[in-house]
Amino acid sequence: MKARFARTAYSKCLCAVRLCAKQNRASDTAKQNSAKNLGISACAAGILTVSVLALVGCGNSLNDTEKTANQTAQAASLNDSAQDNAAQDNAAKDKPSAADLTVPDLNAPSVITTTTIAIKNHAEYENAEHLPYANPNAPQGGTLAMTATGAFNSANAFIDDGVAAAGTYYLYDTLMTGSLDEAFVLYPQLASAITRDVNDPSWVVYHINPKARFWDGTQVTAADVQATFEAILDKGLMSWRGFLAGIRAVRALDDGRVIFYFHDHASPEMFANVGLMPVFAKADIDARFTKVSLTPLMGSGAYRLTKIEPSRLVEYTKDPNYWGADVMANRGRFNFERIRFVYYQDEAVASEAFLAGQFNLLIESSPARFNALPTPKGVVKQSFTNTNPVPMQGLVMNTRRALFADVKVRRALNLAFDWSWAKSVPKFVNAKRLNSYFYGSKLAATGAPSDKEREVLLSLPLDDVEKSALVGTPSYLQIGKPHSHRENLLLARQLLLQAGFRYQTPDGKPPNASTPSVLVDKKGVPVRFEILLDSDEYAPLLLPFVRNLARLGIDARLRRMERASFITAKRAFDYDLIVDSFMQGNSPGAEQAYLWGSAAADEAGNQNSIGVKSAAVDEVIARLIAADNRADIVLYTKVLDRLLLAGEYMIPWGGENATYVMYKDITPPPRTPQASLGLDYWYRADTP
Repeated sequence: MKARFARTAYSKCLCAVRLCAKQNRASDTAKQNSAKNLGISACAAGILTVSVLALVGCGNSLNDTEKTANQTAQAASLNDSAQDNAAQDNAAKDKPSAADLTVPDLNAPSVITTTTIAIKNHAEYENAEHLPYANPNAPQGGTLAMTATGAFNSANAFIDDGVAAAGTYYLYDTLMTGSLDEAFVLYPQLASAITRDVNDPSWVVYHINPKARFWDGTQVTAADVQATFEAILDKGLMSWRGFLAGIRAVRALDDGRVIFYFHDHASPEMFANVGLMPVFAKADIDARFTKVSLTPLMGSGAYRLTKIEPSRLVEYTKDPNYWGADVMANRGRFNFERIRFVYYQDEAVASEAFLAGQFNLLIESSPARFNALPTPKGVVKQSFTNTNPVPMQGLVMNTRRALFADVKVRRALNLAFDWSWAKSVPKFVNAKRLNSYFYGSKLAATGAPSDKEREVLLSLPLDDVEKSALVGTPSYLQIGKPHSHRENLLLARQLLLQAGFRYQTPDGKPPNASTPSVLVDKKGVPVRFEILLDSDEYAPLLLPFVRNLARLGIDARLRRMERASFITAKRAFDYDLIVDSFMQGNSPGAEQAYLWGSAAADEAGNQNSIGVKSAAVDEVIARLIAADNRADIVLYTKVLDRLLLAGEYMIPWGGENATYVMYKDITPPPRTPQASLGLDYWYRADTP
């Protein structure tokens, strides 16, 4: 029964995602920066969970999350289909207004009111004075200045138009705020409590803290919450609309209580997911939610935007009247008077600017450059680790392209990538080859499948490629068993021949020893493709790969695009190979459908950049979403990991769970959070 419910929930959830995208078919613009902004919020401040980051595309490190797009990018319009129109008509019939829905009995025996949310976990700090990684006696004032790369033209990070400045998350409180030490545990922020029925997941009531105020001093009410969610669901980021598709309606019961109604197929986590969203003032929403503007929407956050120079600098100043300073999760948080982001086009230039004293926090993505940088007097050089899985990163092969739909081709390209050489590239000198989409965690599949994993695999509709998951991880990823690269190229050549390709001279004659051979398909068309890039950062790594492909007769070329065009191409899935990364948390769930689900593969702007379309993957994601205990979450995640590895969809690179940081005149708290850098809890260096 549970499996059937999971399958139904999964399929209906993805149907809702498709409908959300269809409702915005006129223009599907890129919002890379908003994703990055929210990413740093969760990675550094705990405002959002990693599951939300997966939806909005958080980068693979804190430094990456600060990257911004160069311009507004227009994505391709979505095509209509009779099937989608019919589904949309049915959805419209199933979308009553909140006023039409009955308010549940809030005094029923199974109804509980709690101040925290813990999904398959326990809120350890429910009665604490402050979070354990916060210093409530931290000195106040000073400036936190750091870098961002790219450009921006907006302060609105919540729509698919424009490119938002870094740090806009500092402007807005959310209903709840996440713990950086606990997996999917939320503590009050704008909300003071929630009420729900433990036997009925179709609704939840959020109680708004009566002390909550916007910057202008007006009270945050349930009407503001209702207006916020209605705006997001109707006009907001497409990835958010998909994530919140389980919401049936939102209704303000009075000034202090708002009820969310959920569809029968909604994720069991939906009552908590709504607590992760920012809240805006209704008056501002009505007037300018959809506008690309350098004036932010009215918020209730600890900081206000006080200086903005498009593509150069953005600065936030602490609100002296911030209402939430004494909220438990905020004690010892938001200690700086000002937070500034300075924009650079190149990380190496940013590193030199740090040494010249232009800002006081540098997050370095290259371990080699980090180690080589001098340490001037007063500068601290430090690496931080966290407990999250290392993001899977590397070259994604677009399986929507016929060439890459063949696993033999994907395997051949993997064999052509020389990881033993790649380790000499400065960015990867300390990195380990990633052999899991959940590397470095207990969620990662390792070795041969366990008996339970094998049992689950055998119950799935495996295709011929996925059956290899019953054996173990692909041989090229088995740590400690490398082939010589020459042998790998010979194996790659054999695979290409088995896939139906052949070799000939450039003028179409049979291959000979004196003329370089060209790989052609069955029609005699030479094999050629592009690797799409938005910067030169990975060129030193990829140029040798291109040369190796040339030895296989493949004409592969690096193509650098300016950022806006790159985002357009990525969102429209208009690429052959592309660099991508997939951030994961320790409590995977519904977000996996947007990363690997079949429906997400067909919807422009979704996160399934690979184009995975697998009945087995869909089924195991459905079981993962429905899992109600930690053991099953781990089990189904490992099975999902095995299926993705068996597909050989990526050419994975290296990674590590370290963040390399240099800083001056600021300091972290005595204990940093387990899951992130926790920048919101840093402060001036004059320790009290």
